[in-house]
Amino acid sequence: MLVILLTFGVLFTFMLLKDTQTSAIGDPGMETDNVRVAIESWNQCNEVGEEAPNMGSPRMADCVDVEHVHCREPTYHHKVQEWQNRLGLSSNPRRMLQTQSVNEYAAQKELYLGSKCDVPDTPGSWQFWMIMLKNGNLDTTAAMCPKNGFKSKPFPQPPEFPCFGKGCMNMPSMYHNYTKGYGEEEKIMKGGFYGSWDLDADAKEAFHMNDTSYYSVSWEKKLCEGSWVFHNLLKTSSKYPWLMLYLRSDATKGFSAGYHYETRGMSVVVPESPHFKVKFTLDIKQGGGPKSQFYLMDIGSCWKNNGEPCNGDVTSDVTRYSEMIINPDIEAWCKPSQLEQCPPYHTFSNGTRVHRTNAAHFPYDAYHIYRAPGNAKHLEEPVKTSDPYSNPQTQEILQILPHPVWGEYGYPTKKGEGWVGDPRTWVLDVGRLSQSLYFYQDPGTKPVKRTWTSINIGTEIYVSDVGHVAEWTVSNFDIIIP
Repeated sequence: MLVILLTFGVLFTFMLLKDTQTSAIGDPGMETDNVRVAIESWNQCNEVGEEAPNMGSPRMADCVDVEHVHCREPTYHHKVQEWQNRLGLSSNPRRMLQTQSVNEYAAQKELYLGSKCDVPDTPGSWQFWMIMLKNGNLDTTAAMCPKNGFKSKPFPQPPEFPCFGKGCMNMPSMYHNYTKGYGEEEKIMKGGFYGSWDLDADAKEAFHMNDTSYYSVSWEKKLCEGSWVFHNLLKTSSKYPWLMLYLRSDATKGFSAGYHYETRGMSVVVPESPHFKVKFTLDIKQGGGPKSQFYLMDIGSCWKNNGEPCNGDVTSDVTRYSEMIINPDIEAWCKPSQLEQCPPYHTFSNGTRVHRTNAAHFPYDAYHIYRAPGNAKHLEEPVKTSDPYSNPQTQEILQILPHPVWGEYGYPTKKGEGWVGDPRTWVLDVGRLSQSLYFYQDPGTKPVKRTWTSINIGTEIYVSDVGHVAEWTVSNFDIIIP
């Protein structure tokens, strides 16, 4: 009897430990009153290229410590001043950062802003939520972006890459409403960033102007209550038809997905497959048109084809992305007649693996596209490789769509779930799903431990018609780990 009791005791203790969960991020559930938000902008290949006039380097932060007495009489202490947000290689005499490269300057500025916003904590310090902007225009005649990590050569402008001419890859204007208190006793906290890629436009009026690009991200919370609510808005124009806006939880150190620079962020613990879930509330108010690839969840990482970790060598590093698109207008390009659009295998939740040629069992409708890394040497034909220009290094992309095979992981199982008019709180088993997805590795190499340095929500409006608008809110975001 004693042995039985001891055995049950050990099992019960193990079960308690097994079910214990914690957060991987510095601000679990977005409930911390202190403000920690930053914004970054990139061109097509995740570089800066050229700073926008009078804007400084495209990195800014809003970091505020809020003091109060029993949730009354708040005082707001800003940790980043306007002159610091306006630091730039071309526009500011205070050249505190030691480089003559606008790309490296932006990366160094992010680290500098991170030091101003840093929150010492256990198990590690954290800095801010990151708002990411990206201009998809690519001037192929200028050869500003490398091709799969190697220096490219100019070539005639093809239709798949939009560009109105010289300067089409410019950074946007960036304006800032610093967080402060509003309402009775100043207990409603609000702040935001906004601007336009159309640099001749009045950014305050750009949203209401015809054929003018615009973005804004604002945040609001009641002191001592609930979650921050991030309100996001993105508008395309004929000159800027391919734009992106994401809210990211990036790693607090190391390389975030898609970059070869040290970054700062919110993920104190980098989540590892299969052991994490992501929880958030999403309310999509406007979808962004038929080509808005709205990502319910976008996860990014980086490892070499041989399974080794990325080290900043853009000629051998490979960015890996998986994205669940919930816009019901986006169709599955993966078909029995288009196997090059499909990953070689699909793995079901019970571990059963089926090849894409198995038309009776492969779930083609679960996949929008698969794009293999352009530097992989052992690809299975037929295959399409990824756009070689839109990251500084090679990338691999797997885009999935609502389908019953993803239901066990908490993802939508049919079109329209979670779309406009259907706000939801999601708890996604991203870790288990990401472990089952196909990603290329060289034959005979040790399977990589899949860690995800960027967890994102937002949209990529892909080469749209004029004037499409996407609008959504995110709140209660958390990454949950054992």
